[in-house]
Amino acid sequence: MEGKRETCSPFIARRNVGRKTSAEIVSEVRRSLRVQSTQRPFTPRDGHRCLFGKSSVPADDEERPPSSSSLCAQPADAPDCRPGSGIRLSPLDHKPKLPVPSDVKVFPKPPTDPPGVKNRTAHLVRSGSLTTLPPLEEPGCGDDVTITQEDGESSAWEDSIAPLLRQMEGGAAGDSEGAADRLCALCGRLHGALADAGLLGLRCKKRSRILRTLFRLTGLHVARLDLHIARLCLALCVTGNDLLSICKLVFQISCRESNDALFRNGTLIDSLLGLLSTEDVSAHGATLLYCVGTLRCLSGNVSVLRLLLDKNFLGSAQKLLRRLCSVDAAAEAGPVLLQLTATLRNLANLRAARSLFVSFSVLSELCVVLRLHRHHPDICTNVSRIFSKLSSYSECLLALAQTPDCCRLLLDVLAKHHQKQDLVVRLLFTLGNLAAESDDARLRLFESEGCVETLLRLYDRYQRRDGPPPQKSPLSPCEPPPAGAPEDDDVLVKLIRVLANMCIHPAVGPDLATNAACVQLLMETLELRSVLDNEELMVNAAAAVANLSSYQGESAALGRGRLAIAKLMLKLLLSSSMEAKLEAMRVYGNLSVHEDARAFLMQNGVHRFVVTLLDSKNADVCFSACGVLTNLAMDPPNRRSLSLEGAAAKLVDCLEDLGAADWQLAGQVCQALWNMIGGANGGAEELLDGRGRESLLQILFTYSDEEEALKWVENEDLRDFHRACREVEFLPVAQKLMKTLQPPDRTA
Repeated sequence: MEGKRETCSPFIARRNVGRKTSAEIVSEVRRSLRVQSTQRPFTPRDGHRCLFGKSSVPADDEERPPSSSSLCAQPADAPDCRPGSGIRLSPLDHKPKLPVPSDVKVFPKPPTDPPGVKNRTAHLVRSGSLTTLPPLEEPGCGDDVTITQEDGESSAWEDSIAPLLRQMEGGAAGDSEGAADRLCALCGRLHGALADAGLLGLRCKKRSRILRTLFRLTGLHVARLDLHIARLCLALCVTGNDLLSICKLVFQISCRESNDALFRNGTLIDSLLGLLSTEDVSAHGATLLYCVGTLRCLSGNVSVLRLLLDKNFLGSAQKLLRRLCSVDAAAEAGPVLLQLTATLRNLANLRAARSLFVSFSVLSELCVVLRLHRHHPDICTNVSRIFSKLSSYSECLLALAQTPDCCRLLLDVLAKHHQKQDLVVRLLFTLGNLAAESDDARLRLFESEGCVETLLRLYDRYQRRDGPPPQKSPLSPCEPPPAGAPEDDDVLVKLIRVLANMCIHPAVGPDLATNAACVQLLMETLELRSVLDNEELMVNAAAAVANLSSYQGESAALGRGRLAIAKLMLKLLLSSSMEAKLEAMRVYGNLSVHEDARAFLMQNGVHRFVVTLLDSKNADVCFSACGVLTNLAMDPPNRRSLSLEGAAAKLVDCLEDLGAADWQLAGQVCQALWNMIGGANGGAEELLDGRGRESLLQILFTYSDEEEALKWVENEDLRDFHRACREVEFLPVAQKLMKTLQPPDRTA
């Protein structure tokens, strides 16, 4: 430790070699290389309840689902009578309302069936009229329904089911609200009767007659009634176009936020979740689309969102993601994935969901989705929003970091969609979180193919979005590019944070410090922007420069331009932002190990600002300011200038006010004082008057007594922490300083 505290030792990052002791690990509480944090990008609430919004256009090789059936009465379980048209659907615009009762019965003409198909479609009541339904025809010779039934089913049919159907057929008469209430109650009774008789599913032989009656009631367009009908139809295991029609119907109802309360009992949601697990993606992609689309609409409601979580939606979603990413589902997967990832995006807001994203391996499945559908900007945006939300939490971030090729995948998507700002900023935020996690994550990111090239291309592109790039050579003066839009600056904030965090790794930092393009872009940002207009951008750029300036070899591009950088830091030092001042101090602390940089600081009066910052009472600012003073005091001519500014007295005050709570700061104060008196051969008379010297000695004696120094720390673990910091960071230099300050008679 004595080697670290030699007279005039420069203030710069100290890298330990060999095995670290516990005390040395403790000493890294404040590092010269600092991880940068930033706010997560704001995700606006998705207020559009439709399958495809204005910005959600499928890729060229993906079509929206064909409109192969309509919301009308159809022959139950009939095979598809025509293929999908392949025409893109416009967003559904259904506005359900209860119509005014009418005394006149008006029936539309039945839909025309394709040639060769017998018309077995029941007539619909005109939308908007709650009137008596026409009587249901008895099955004839050509009907699909057989008359012979088992005794048990026949008895249940005659005693309870058939009467209920007849009541439903005539139950639409009367006022609209009363008719709707009656029909809802009848649907509930019919459901119970079928369940009691064991006739749900495919068991009922007269199932087609029940479905025809139910489908005819959907023409009344009453939301709560339609949901009763949908629940009953799903319980009867409808298939084909009937199932598609029911899913469309439910989706249309979910598009209106006012209908959310109708779904809160959860029974219909159970049926929809069952479809997620059973429907074949390649054969019934449109059905799944409307099913997942319904859940996506409902996930905008927090109450329903918690209900989805309780019903193991994440488990079902993980299995569906795996099926959608199979080879057979490639053609149908895109639209369904768009809805599913949007639902997961909303679910990521719930605190209780975070651990489930990890336990169900949803994050790794989403990486597969990103790899297979990287050409689809909206799917990529949904996944990026999930990652940006969850990567802010250590458990999810660790799972993401352990996913193979995650960093490379995110870089690929960045390169492909570099113009999509909302996607770019979220991926950069996620990469910044990964780079803040650990040295392993930083190295994996750096070693990903094309990492630095991709990041610097993005940096250059967003820094110059509003104008052509100026002609320049590395580190040479150039015409600064025009200031960008706030959205572009947000990209730069997140991108620079990735660079700042990544270069903490000792194998990455030297490489970036020698990268002239990287250094030039950072210098342009500091020159172009102002702290007043974008404080976070300037602070992040200065933090990246501070981290890079720790690597100042002969080939370091940043080292060759250190005087230009020192000049740029004046903008931050003169600002009102304490964060900006802190980063400027960190940069000056690293640059001032060079004689020409120290001369620049003294000539431009920077030392006066540094001394003033000792009054900030901010431990981090004071620590960095002490580091600059430590380096400036290496030159004898500077010591008198520092003394005239009252540096010594302010250092003593700083030691008294903050030292006992921060032993690394206390040690740095002592090192600055040691350098200012010229070391062991110097004198303290010119530095402090008699009263100041006695005050300093009294503080040093008190802090050297372990019992006195640590008496305020009650927690035993915290006490051990402070004891280790004090022994490593403070005592060695404090003892040397006391020996020099004491008169000869007291030294003995």
